[in-house]
Amino acid sequence: MKFKNRITNLLEIEKPVIQGGMVWASGWKLVSAVSNCGGLGLIGAGSMKPPLLEEHILKTQKATDKSFGVNIPLLRQDAEELVDVVIKNNVKIVFTSAGHPGKFIDKFKLAGIKVVHVVPAVKFGLKAESVGCDAIVGEGVEAGGHNGADEITTMALIPQLVDAVKIPVIAAGGIATGRQILSALALGAEGVQIGTAFAATKESGLHNNYKQKILEASDNSTILILKKLGMARALKTDFALKLLTAEQSCIDKDELREMLGKKKEMIGMFEGNLNDGIFEAGQSSGLINEIVSVKDLFASFENDFNLAFRSIYKMQINHAKEQRLESGK
Repeated sequence: MKFKNRITNLLEIEKPVIQGGMVWASGWKLVSAVSNCGGLGLIGAGSMKPPLLEEHILKTQKATDKSFGVNIPLLRQDAEELVDVVIKNNVKIVFTSAGHPGKFIDKFKLAGIKVVHVVPAVKFGLKAESVGCDAIVGEGVEAGGHNGADEITTMALIPQLVDAVKIPVIAAGGIATGRQILSALALGAEGVQIGTAFAATKESGLHNNYKQKILEASDNSTILILKKLGMARALKTDFALKLLTAEQSCIDKDELREMLGKKKEMIGMFEGNLNDGIFEAGQSSGLINEIVSVKDLFASFENDFNLAFRSIYKMQINHAKEQRLESGK
């Protein structure tokens, strides 16, 4: 799984695996562990004030000499302050999401920063390319957390993005194994971004209750909620189901917002409150069966990738043999 393409060259990494910049999960311990394994770790600035972001950047720089980056949701009111922290501390890779990709592009480019924007549909990929982003992440609706309103799946989105843009595409949404990494590359992606599988590792900053819920998950353990406020995928906790029921009963936005309250992701994912928190997670949750270190997770990616590759290669060899036999008749 160690090879060169436009994404590995752009991000200066050995393996085309990017760890999602998840709120509450993606602190310096997880980020440095991923980067030290040859992937790209991303600090999740979405749950950090500027001073805390700076602290995690400095700790990451001490823990690894490899490439790492920062994910910044552009809709945050303090987004420009977060951008300034990134520039001040000489971070050279930024993934942006939840907002217009051109908002700070000139500022990033002047600082020599490579910019990758997360998109849920082709039209947003084209916009990101037009304003000067270096690459895009195509995120399917299988992903945990906030998703695109069109609910396009990873399998459908990635090849359409690849056909539409000239910059490299990274696939995200529902990916947690080496065979899925191989399939994403077969669709034309040049890398993958993985969230839930990294959120459930030992180095993740999330509460053990969250990680245990991931282990208990099956194929249908997540739901899409809050479509009126900004759709998100989360585990089927009692609170998430209560929100879904309320939304389906035609509750208006204000009532839903009041029912939701504040900081529910932090209460659930970081504090482990099983009653009142939201546990954002992707549909790949059903593929995660143990809490492992980042190093062991990368080993499983490698093994699974190679097994799948050999299986396909074997099918090709067998097909070639059959063709030769047929042509000899």
